[in-house]
Amino acid sequence: YGFAQVAVIATPRGREVHVSGQVAWDADGTIVGPGDIGRQLEKSLENLATALASVGAHLDQVGALRLYIKQSHIHEGKAISTALKATFGDSPPCTTWIGVPSLADEDFLIEVEPSVVFLPNP
Repeated sequence: YGFAQVAVIATPRGREVHVSGQVAWDADGTIVGPGDIGRQLEKSLENLATALASVGAHLDQVGALRLYIKQSHIHEGKAISTALKATFGDSPPCTTWIGVPSLADEDFLIEVEPSVVFLPNP
């Protein structure tokens, strides 16, 4: 696709971890949960956890999320909230919901983009 899923930038104070928006596909590129925004958000968050783990970071280090939600499904707040609570429990990050006309694939209903995660220098 011409971009990295995870980029780590060294700074004098530590490392900045940047993660591309995560969507609901599996390792084979198959979309998980077609038509089910709750399942797609769960899988997107699983993919985010995997991306963070690849550089030694964790979901509980994410301070904020941007959720890009296909406009046709923006009304499905209960399913979105349920998936967020299942992943983060009582300690969720700040979250902004943004309605969009479309995402990278017609069948994607939601995309998750985390804020920068900061890690100490090794």
